[in-house]
Amino acid sequence: MALEKYMLPCMNKWLFGLDCPGCGTQRAFALILKGDFIDAFYMFPAIYTTIFLFASLALNFIDRKRNYHKLIVYGAVVNASIMIIAYIVKIFNL
Repeated sequence: MALEKYMLPCMNKWLFGLDCPGCGTQRAFALILKGDFIDAFYMFPAIYTTIFLFASLALNFIDRKRNYHKLIVYGAVVNASIMIIAYIVKIFNL
């Protein structure tokens, strides 16, 4: 994949040899750009909630008239929950 040479390495994996909860985010986003939506989900299950969260944050900065605070908070909680569950599953190979 051409984008992989521009991706940042995971410092946690490099230093300690363990994946971090966010490992796979860049590769999953690259897979989405290629159109491999299912593979992106398997690479990093929270990719779609992460995109939704960043879109909500962008809307908050662009449209100052509306309040997106609850949407951002709920999106962050759901995203963090999915990341933690996926990390536990990955670590324990459930």
